[in-house]
Order: sequence, then structure tokens, then C-alpha cells
Amino acid sequence: MLTALLWGLVASSSLIIGALAGVARTWNQRLIGLVLGFGAGALIASISFELAEEGFRVGGALPVGLGLAAGAVAFFVADQLVDRLGGSGDASRAAGVPLLLGALLDGIPEQAVLGIGIASGGSISPTLLVAIFVSNLPESIGSASDLRSAGRRGRRIVLGWAAVAALCAVATVGGYQLQEIAGAALQGGIDGFAAGALLVMLVGSMIPEATEKARGQSGLAAVLGFALAAGLSLAQ
Repeated sequence: MLTALLWGLVASSSLIIGALAGVARTWNQRLIGLVLGFGAGALIASISFELAEEGFRVGGALPVGLGLAAGAVAFFVADQLVDRLGGSGDASRAAGVPLLLGALLDGIPEQAVLGIGIASGGSISPTLLVAIFVSNLPESIGSASDLRSAGRRGRRIVLGWAAVAALCAVATVGGYQLQEIAGAALQGGIDGFAAGALLVMLVGSMIPEATEKARGQSGLAAVLGFALAAGLSLAQ
């Protein structure tokens, strides 16, 4: 369990790094888009070679399929609630709370899977670790910049993102413990749930934002991210 917590902290540390970078300076939007595209490609490889493949192997098609549907619906509903929250209140609140909640929606299923992998295989998945670390950076950089523009103090911004990072790290431990007590069918369902949530996030927000910021170059960045993550996965 301690190993899961330590790796969870490593993965979520990029949220704090991105927040510090966002508070310190204004970043080129095209660069953020390229990093987003790279992270999206890495996450697609993780879903393909880590979550779906492992879920089918352990639990079979039905648990993975049910998990995919449940994860997709859960993320979609939660994301809609975040969007509604962002549409009300003053400017600083609209720029702050929804972005923090959105990071939790992304981070919790991602990092729970890290814990699942450690519990089932005894080692960390470098593919998923790289994907999470890279995809966290542009999200926290962009949102920290927005929070700063909305008038929030830099210290409060960093503390807020540190809290998000801590909760995501705890999710790694939660995934580890759940995997230890779960049967094969539930394990496959957990993998499917995380994959479904991540796919909705990728198609609904991460990929469109990467394309908006980096245009056609985001596709090339995604392929590079996919190639790196797939290579790491196959090298295990």
C-alpha cells in the first residue's frame, strides 16, 4: 500500500508542478495544445494496452463492457454538473471551483488504475504513469493561469491544486485496496469503468482542446504520445 501511495504522489505531483508554472508565467497556448495532444495519445495507449486488455484477460467481456458503460455515464453526469457550476456565480468562482472539480474527475479514475495495477502485478505501469503525468501538466497550467487572471492569489491557487493532487494520490491507494478484495469479474469491471471515464474525458474535452490550441499539429503530438506509451507497455 505504501508503494501505491508513493507512486500516486509521483503521478499527481505534475498537478502541483503545473500550478506553480501557471502562477509563475503566461504560457503559449499552442505549446499547451501540443502537450495535451501528446498526453491524449499516451492515454489512448494506456486504455488499449493496460485497461481494456487487462480487463478482458482477468474478468472477460461482460464485466468490462458493463464497466465501460458505467464509467462513461458517471463521468458524463459529473462533468455536466461541473459545467453547470461553472455557469453561475462570480467570475473568480466560475474560473476556480469547476476547474478543480474537473481535475478530480480526470485524476481519480486514472490514479485508481495505478493502484489496481500495483495490486495485481506488483509493479507500476510506466505507460499509465507517463500518460497521467503528461496529461496533468497542461490542465493545471491552463487552469492556474485562469485562476490568476480571475484575481486569485498565487498561494491559494497552489494550495488548492496541492489538495487535488493529494486526493488523487489517495485514489491510488483506494484502487490498490479495492483490487486486493475484488474477484475477477469486479476487477474487469473496475478496469472497464476507468477506461470508460477516460474515453469520455478524452473525446469530450482533452482532444478538442488540444485541436483548438495546436490545430493540426495536435494529431502528430498524439501519435508520438501513443507510440511512446505503447512502446513502454510492450517493453514491460
